[in-house]
Order: sequence, then C-alpha cells, then structure tokens
Amino acid sequence: MTRHENLLSRTSTALVIIDIQEDLARVMEERFQVIDSVTKLVKGFQILGLPMFPMEQYPKGLGRTVEQLRTLLEDYEIVEKKSFSVLRVHSILEGLKKSNVKQVVLVGMETHVCISQSALDLQNLGYQVHVVADGVCSRKESDHAFALTRMAHAGIALTTTEAVLFELLETSDAPEFKQISALVK
Repeated sequence: MTRHENLLSRTSTALVIIDIQEDLARVMEERFQVIDSVTKLVKGFQILGLPMFPMEQYPKGLGRTVEQLRTLLEDYEIVEKKSFSVLRVHSILEGLKKSNVKQVVLVGMETHVCISQSALDLQNLGYQVHVVADGVCSRKESDHAFALTRMAHAGIALTTTEAVLFELLETSDAPEFKQISALVK
C-alpha cells in the first residue's frame, strides 16, 4: 500500500533550523516551547540519521544559536545568513540537493519573516514544506497566527513536533521507536 504523498518519508526529509538565536529568542514569549520542540526534533533527526541544516541570521547582531541547541548541533556547520529566505543561502540549497531531499521540515524564528519567506520559496523550488507550528514563533502572536494562515492557504503543510517524529518512524516496529517515544514523553 502506498502512503499519502504529504506524509514525511525518512528517505527524503531534512530539518532546516532557522535563527533560534540568543538575542532574538529573548524577545519571544513562546521561546521555551519552541526551543523544547526543536530540541526534540534535533535529537529525533539524529537518532534517525536524517540531514539537518542549522542557520543563524546575522549572529553579530542577534547572537549565536541558543546554547541548548548549539550543544546538540556541534557536529553540524551553522551557516550564517543575512537574507531572510533560505533561497539565497547557496550552501543550504546545495546540501538539500546532495541529500536527495524532497521534503523540508522548517522550525525557527520568526514565523512571519524568515520562516514564511523560506517556506514559500522552498515550495516554489518544488520542495514539499512542513512548518512545525509548535516549533516556530514571532514576537507578536498576531504575526505568528497570520503567517501560519498564509502559509496554509499557500499549500504549506502545518504540523507538530510529535507528528513529524511519528510520521518519520512510520511504525512501532521501527528499531528507533523506543528512543523517539522517550523524546516526546
């Protein structure tokens, strides 16, 4: 039986982590939830051996990636950027191509700026984009809510941390099931 085309697949999915940085996070009311959700996703993608692409927006001004995530990502290059969309980050696009990625899971800050611009641009390039609603935030709740609505209307899949992890597992028979289940408890 063939799975639905909008379900994430281990063979073609990557996590793109956008701008979860110290100074930016300080002004986000939902920062603790977002950092917790992204931590679970990073650990899950590591357990499953899936590609991840972390980025920082102008770290000189917004600080480095928050320590909780930076520690988990020490084996990954955190790419610096100035553009809001990942479309202009050549190394990320090359990494997605080399990894044979067709589905991109997006998390980070801010929903209405870098997340939405990246989601729409990646979709325009032919990627199926999944934005983790509990893994993104904006300074203002209205910006966050309207951005999610806009992306949904444009055909971007909205999802949650647990949904992503269990879609990638696909079955409780997966050898990583117990490790992933422990992450979401």
